[in-house]
Amino acid sequence: METKKQISLEVVHPNACGIDIGSRSHWSAVGQNAEDVKEFGVYSQDQLEMCSWLHSKGVTSIAMESTGTYWQNLFSTLVGQGFEVILVNGRQTKNIKGKKTDIKDCQWIQKLHSLGLLSASFLPDSDTDTVRTYSRHRQNLLKQSASCVRRIQKYLRLMNMRLEVVVRDVVGLTGSSIIEAFLNGEHQGEELAKLRHYNCRKSEEEIAKALQFNGRKDYLFALQQEWNSYKHLQQQITETDLQIDQLLKELIDKDDHKKQHTIEKKSTSEKTKMR
Repeated sequence: METKKQISLEVVHPNACGIDIGSRSHWSAVGQNAEDVKEFGVYSQDQLEMCSWLHSKGVTSIAMESTGTYWQNLFSTLVGQGFEVILVNGRQTKNIKGKKTDIKDCQWIQKLHSLGLLSASFLPDSDTDTVRTYSRHRQNLLKQSASCVRRIQKYLRLMNMRLEVVVRDVVGLTGSSIIEAFLNGEHQGEELAKLRHYNCRKSEEEIAKALQFNGRKDYLFALQQEWNSYKHLQQQITETDLQIDQLLKELIDKDDHKKQHTIEKKSTSEKTKMR
């Protein structure tokens, strides 16, 4: 009868901890026995209690799953308390056959980490992470703004105001002027057409034909709401741009190498002279 060979793995992190991240609680394991597992809440005080418990257990290295955004505050707290923390993708910690439980998950993470079988995910530095936050927020605002524009076009069309046919951009110079005047009570196509920008390709006569209001007050109300939302989003985008500009300026000012490779923005007067 053949004897099955067993493969043993060397323990790389003897003082390892595995944390299973949840939305309402975090499970920590410092070993494979029942008494080595403890559940903690998600509040700041709970996180500090976890740190104290881990210190008392002699933990030096921690692995945690990158679950949504629930890991971020705990990660910062653990690093601030002097622990070596790695963030790992959930695909690396997927358990083998068997019932999935929070206790088993955190112990499985602890076992993999103690054997050095987990690799850390890339985490940007603090400055890069801040720039990412502003940029993602700006991208979300742009998406919301684009949705607003689509609804503005829809309500204009439902009122027989075919602005999108005669102007390339309904929220451009001509489009914005016409929408503002229309919402302020001017419903005559001939008068609205006079607001065309001189660069607009369509004539006043054609624009006037496209702007024949059918009198639907419900659509007019909805258009007003969407227009207010659009302007508010544009203001938020402007404010976000200012925040990004200020942050980038601060990052450049404290780095001589970045200063050397920075192109100064031309002032309005300089741009005018070039024209």
